[in-house]
Amino acid sequence: MPLQIILKYLTLALLWFAPSIVNGETQIILTLEKAIEMAIQNNPDLAQMQARAEAMAAIPSQVGTLPDPEISFSAMSLPTNSFNVAQEDMTQIGPGISQAIPFPGKLALRSSAATFEAKAALENVTEARWWLLSNVKQIWWQVFYLDHALQVVKDNQSLLKQFIQITRIKYEVGEGLQQDILLAQLELSNLLDQQLKLEGARRNSAAQLNALLDQAANQPVTLPEEIAEELPTVISETALYQLAEHSRALLASKHESINAARARVDLAKRDFYPDFKLGASYGFRRNGPTGIDRADFLTLDLSMNVPIFLDRKQAKAVDQRNSELMQQKYMLQDEWNKVRAQISQSYSDFQRATEQTILFKTGIIPQARQTVESMLLGYQVSKVDFLNLIRSQIALFNHELRYWNAFAEANQALAQLTAAVGKEAIYE
Repeated sequence: MPLQIILKYLTLALLWFAPSIVNGETQIILTLEKAIEMAIQNNPDLAQMQARAEAMAAIPSQVGTLPDPEISFSAMSLPTNSFNVAQEDMTQIGPGISQAIPFPGKLALRSSAATFEAKAALENVTEARWWLLSNVKQIWWQVFYLDHALQVVKDNQSLLKQFIQITRIKYEVGEGLQQDILLAQLELSNLLDQQLKLEGARRNSAAQLNALLDQAANQPVTLPEEIAEELPTVISETALYQLAEHSRALLASKHESINAARARVDLAKRDFYPDFKLGASYGFRRNGPTGIDRADFLTLDLSMNVPIFLDRKQAKAVDQRNSELMQQKYMLQDEWNKVRAQISQSYSDFQRATEQTILFKTGIIPQARQTVESMLLGYQVSKVDFLNLIRSQIALFNHELRYWNAFAEANQALAQLTAAVGKEAIYE
C-alpha cells in the first residue's frame, strides 16, 4: 500500500478519535435544580391543592362556633277588625331573639374533625409536591438521556462518513469493495432514522417538562452538556421502610383521616342527646282607651329536639361512622403496603441501573472501543473485512446508548425513591 494512502488512513483515524467542538448560540441552561424551583413556584396543580388546603383550614372555626342568633319582630293578638294596637289588652308588639345551643361537646367535636381534615389536606399538598418533584426529575433525566443519545448518534454518523471515505479510497486504489461502501451508507441511513426517532421523543419529553413548569409546550429546553457521572450509595431497604413510616406525607394524611373519622364517631354518639334552643321576646302594650296603664310582657322560651327514633336514625349514624373509621384504617394499611412496594421497586431499579452503569463505563465500553480501534487498524491493512469493522462499531454505539440509558434510569429511580420515602436524606 502506498505510504501516502496509509498516512491518509491514519489522519482520518486521528480525526475520528479526536473530540468534537460544537459552537452554538448562548441559551438559558435548565439545570435540574432550576427545574425543581420553577415547578414548585409555577405548577398550577400544586397551587390548586395548596388553595384547597388553605380553604379547609378555615373550616374548623366555622363549624366550632355557635349558630348565628335569630332576631324576630312580632305582633301578637292584633285585632283584625280594626288593627288597633290599643283596642285589646293582650295585643303586644315587640322584638325577640333566640339562640340554638348544641349539646355540650358537639361543637368541639365538629371543630376537631374539621381540623384533622385540614391537616390531612395539608399533608396531601406535601405528598403532591414530592411526586411533582419526582415527575420533574424523571422527565428531566429522560431529556438528558435523549440529548446524549442524539450526540452518540451524531458522533457515529461522522464516523460512518469517515468509514465511507476510507472505503472509497481503498476502492479507488483497487483494494476495497463497492459493497463495503454500500454497507456503510446503509448503516448511515439507519442512524438517520434513529436520529429522527430520538428527536421526536425529545420534543415530546420537553413538552411534558414544560407543562410541569407551567410553560408553553414549545418552549426550548436546553440542559447542561456535562454533569458529574457519579451515583450515590443508598441506605438499606429496611432503613428506607423505617424512614418512610415516619416521613411519608401520604401515611401522615391517612392518620389524620383516621383521627377525623374517630371524631365523627364521637359526634354521632352525641346525637343521642338533644340540642337546645333559648329564646326571649318582649311585648310592648299600648294604654287602653280608658287610659289604664298596661304592663309590658316578657316571654322566655326553652325548647329541645327529642331523639325518639334512636334505632332508625342515631344508632344507624353511629354504625355508619364506625364503618367509615374502619374504611380509613384499611386504607392506611393498603397505602402502607403500596409504599413499601414502591420503595422496594425503586430500590431494586436503582441498584440494577447502578450496576449496569458501572459495568458499561468501566468494562464493556472500554473493551468495545479497543475492539473498534483494533478492527480499524486491521481493516486499513486489509486483515479485517469491512463487515466486522461495522459490526464492532455498531456494538460500541449500542453500548454507549445503553450506558446513558442506565445512568438516566438510575437517577430516575432515585427520584422515585425519594418520593416514595418522603425524604431526601436516603444516602449513606
